[in-house]
Amino acid sequence: MKKIFKDILLCTALSVVPTLLLWAPFYFQADNIWGVPLPKEGMQTLVANYDGPLYIAVAKSLYNPEYILNNFSFTLPAEYYVAHFPLFPLIIRLFAFIAGYPWGMLLSTILASIFSVYYFKKLAEKYVKPADALWLTFVFTIFPARWLIVRSVGSPEPLFVGAIIAAVYYFNERRYWLAGLFGAIAQLTKSPGILLFLALGLSALYPQLIKLSTNHDLTKWLRKLDFRAYPILLIPLSLTGVFTLYKYTTGNFFAYFNSGDNIHLFFPPFQIFNYSQPWVQTHWLEEIIFVYLLILVGLISLWKMKMHTEAILVSVFFSTIIFVSHRDIIRYSLPVLPFLIIGFSQFLKTKEAKIIISFLLLPIFLFSLAFISNNIQPVADWGPLL
Repeated sequence: MKKIFKDILLCTALSVVPTLLLWAPFYFQADNIWGVPLPKEGMQTLVANYDGPLYIAVAKSLYNPEYILNNFSFTLPAEYYVAHFPLFPLIIRLFAFIAGYPWGMLLSTILASIFSVYYFKKLAEKYVKPADALWLTFVFTIFPARWLIVRSVGSPEPLFVGAIIAAVYYFNERRYWLAGLFGAIAQLTKSPGILLFLALGLSALYPQLIKLSTNHDLTKWLRKLDFRAYPILLIPLSLTGVFTLYKYTTGNFFAYFNSGDNIHLFFPPFQIFNYSQPWVQTHWLEEIIFVYLLILVGLISLWKMKMHTEAILVSVFFSTIIFVSHRDIIRYSLPVLPFLIIGFSQFLKTKEAKIIISFLLLPIFLFSLAFISNNIQPVADWGPLL
């Protein structure tokens, strides 16, 4: 118990300090940092970052179409809001009783970030020494900058990623009910949570699939299947629960699939390089190739480290990422981030890597400031969101 308490305090510090440093220029309404101009709205800039105001709208309306159309100044149709899954808005609603909706949203993100950092450290300690796990945990809190950004504004990603890490951790421990519970939390947070179910299902079958490749007696193979991982069925069951909620609030069980331009999957793969796509709109895309490269190199490393569950999960998510046509591809890749950091652990724990990360701290900070300053959703009337 003492170690758990100590780890929570340590992970809280590791998670919160970078966020507070990023918040400081906005809180004190600095004109610029290192030449990067900052908006004059202060902390409102953090709350206004996409899709924070929309999550507040869901938290207040609970998907009620009439309430949405009558109270918010957004030009979006009411059916658009079901693209934002319910768990994060419900947590915002809970903390709104303490701090109001804007601060309740930021508090929700901070607590979810601590949760994700804590479970990353627990997972990392399974594969590297405690001192190295602590260093990797620090890296996880600030890299890539896009992860630091979503941990510092109103965003469901920290809860989503943290729940995925926890589900994988308990799945590897064969504590399947906890794996299923955290998997359900991931699913209730964001729609790609169903990919976690596919990944864990394949991981449960993986040892037997290897045997089937050498023994083609399918009947005998089926009899030897281990069904102890059945609690991961909580994941699709929770998705059914979300759709049932949508049936109750909107009258349409499949409302998510009618929510508009939210599912950015296109065939054939690599449509992100189609600069005419509405969520791309630029030809400056070469870094996307580096994102693919880093994921694939990390994936190979995971297989070599015999981290089969993590490798299968990265494979499943990457198989969908190549179909994503959205400029913010790194945000779509965040669920694989913690496992790639562990996959690169042999390099990241070296002295050279620590020097490189130290050099990157200022660029990460400056990019984060610039991104937050410009990723702002227009809000004509803040009154209904307070």
